[in-house]
Amino acid sequence: MDEEYDAIVLGTGLKECILSGMLSVSGKKVLHIDTNKYYGGESASITPLEDLFTKFGFDPSSTSIEEYGRSRDWNVDLIPKFLMANGSLVKLLIHTGVTRYLEFKSCEGSYVYKGGKIFKVPADEKEALSSSLMGMFEKRRFRSFLLFVQDFNKEDPKTWKEIDPKTTNGSQLYEKFGLDRDTADFTGHALALYRNDEYLQEPCLDLINRVKLYSESLARYGKSPYLYPLYGLGELPQGFARLSAIYGGTYMLDKAVDEIIVENGKVVGVRSGSETARCKQVYCDPSYVGDRVRKVGQVIRCICLLNHPIPNTKDALSCQIIIPQKQVARKYDIYVSLVSFTHQVAAKGWFVAMVSTTVETNNPEAEIKPGLDLLGPIKQKFVSVSDLYKPLEDGKESQIFISESFDATSHFETTCSDVLDIFRRGTGEDFDFSKVKLDLNDDQ
Repeated sequence: MDEEYDAIVLGTGLKECILSGMLSVSGKKVLHIDTNKYYGGESASITPLEDLFTKFGFDPSSTSIEEYGRSRDWNVDLIPKFLMANGSLVKLLIHTGVTRYLEFKSCEGSYVYKGGKIFKVPADEKEALSSSLMGMFEKRRFRSFLLFVQDFNKEDPKTWKEIDPKTTNGSQLYEKFGLDRDTADFTGHALALYRNDEYLQEPCLDLINRVKLYSESLARYGKSPYLYPLYGLGELPQGFARLSAIYGGTYMLDKAVDEIIVENGKVVGVRSGSETARCKQVYCDPSYVGDRVRKVGQVIRCICLLNHPIPNTKDALSCQIIIPQKQVARKYDIYVSLVSFTHQVAAKGWFVAMVSTTVETNNPEAEIKPGLDLLGPIKQKFVSVSDLYKPLEDGKESQIFISESFDATSHFETTCSDVLDIFRRGTGEDFDFSKVKLDLNDDQ
């Protein structure tokens, strides 16, 4: 351990493993340390099923585990999230070649909650015209909006239709196409994946890009814009760890981190017991640097084991449901995700649902009730409330670059934004996506 590295990465959470892979591919000499014995940190996949019960304080011996099928068939993600088929994480996986370690399955449907019911999210013209989410005239207006988004090109003002994306805000864009409040609501939350309504007052370029990403992702694989890896998300950090190792990265699991050594305000190394590894930079999650982060809120997550699909989803074996905040008089959306035995994350005939949101009250469990009510009978619930942390500084002075905690969203776009932002701050340049191939299967 007593040598010098360009970067030391602490923690094997997904963000840290992605950064380790990116830095190694970029030619940096990387040492990766984690105090845990396993990959994934707070975003690990738990197997066998007994370990999940134990983790949440249940005694597996007092539960009839046998009714859940073979215990080893379960790989339950602590923080499940879907990958947008055309999103940043998939591009990153393809660009870095990590796809060769993973196999994906398309998510069967994306739904939105309105007036106490769930509806399939229409994301192309055909679905928009047959959707019961909107009336006939509204469907035509929404179709015009989708066509505008698909044709929009930031570099070609002819495609702007008299809408300046830098000065027109989200609210004005909806008005321009005559979209009513409910349509604007599901567009902003279920297609553009905003977590609250602040975007309505901001320039609409980001909104257009987000809806475009949703539509392009949907066009890639058909049923929905989302993908999920077989055997759960725990495969992702391991894939990036392998990548880092191929490019010379060194890994040490189950290794104590006793001190991050800082001299004259700048990091110079990491100490474990009597050993010290010197470095120019440190990348880590908030748990390693309590004095350099601030708490910005909490997330409640409830993992539910089901022996049936979610009602009213046409028996989908996987899906996402977004409950926009306005529909349940909240500030933040509620997210519901479902994966199942078809993803090799549960025993035959079983399903894993997750309901999550950003905490707003002193009774977090009551806040997710609208999501839980959609699931039908629940065999077992595992509830956790986690603190959300953000770094106090950008890291450029200390050269300590800290990731943000995982938010409540059920997709990876915010995770990727954070990783790419950290990479930019740490290296002074954007990660180069230009070499990305066009299809997940190209790399097989």
